[in-house]
Amino acid sequence: MYVLTCIIIGIDLPLTLVAIYALYSMVRSDHVAPIYVINLLIADILKLCSMIIDVTPNNEQINAIFLCIYHFGLVASVYFMVCIALERYLVIAHPLWYRCRRTIKSSVVLCVLVWVLSLLSVCVVLFVHVVSVVTYIINAVLLLLPFPLLIFFLTGTIRALSASISVPSDEKRRTVGVLVLVLLIYTLLFLPSIMVFLDTNYYIVTIVSQTFVRLNPLEDLFLYVFMRKGTIDKLLASVCCCRMDSNDISSPSV
Repeated sequence: MYVLTCIIIGIDLPLTLVAIYALYSMVRSDHVAPIYVINLLIADILKLCSMIIDVTPNNEQINAIFLCIYHFGLVASVYFMVCIALERYLVIAHPLWYRCRRTIKSSVVLCVLVWVLSLLSVCVVLFVHVVSVVTYIINAVLLLLPFPLLIFFLTGTIRALSASISVPSDEKRRTVGVLVLVLLIYTLLFLPSIMVFLDTNYYIVTIVSQTFVRLNPLEDLFLYVFMRKGTIDKLLASVCCCRMDSNDISSPSV
């Protein structure tokens, strides 16, 4: 775990800073989605700073402070992924309504709300820290709430895309790719942690969840890749073409 943490910090910290700078140049009045990804990467930086403290010798008070910062960044990461999925869903499912209301100001307000709610979650956990069972339940609920929302946004977007003829094919692939990636990151990295919070008796599950959660900053960088047009469009197009070819081969000829 110590070696893995050091590798993640050494690779992910500079790449995250570069990605934040690159995404900042993409933010404009008609393209507000990078704002949520920027805040997601800022939450990853908070987690990486806490991981740096975790692998260096410190006293218990400093470790406790940065553990709270880590929890703060973890909750913020989950809900910024929900914001990304919500934005993609509104763009496809309710384009007219969203086009009239999407502004950088409204996106910033939503980001501030996520940070405030994340801070409140840390305060609640600290307030009931004396009752460990209650703390675990609160953590599990905070991490589990986004799961049905992410599934709803993905299924709703796919239904809207199937009926839409005005959205370009590359935009359809990129939108579905972002939503699938968000749901995949959440499922692989946070559901094991929820299992730990609900039942802490399994040592292997605890180790697996800690490993997956530490990999979260690396996984979030893939969202930056999906926000950039170009190479990812060619990759998604080739995947879709391969899928269509396989369907043609498997279907019987008439």
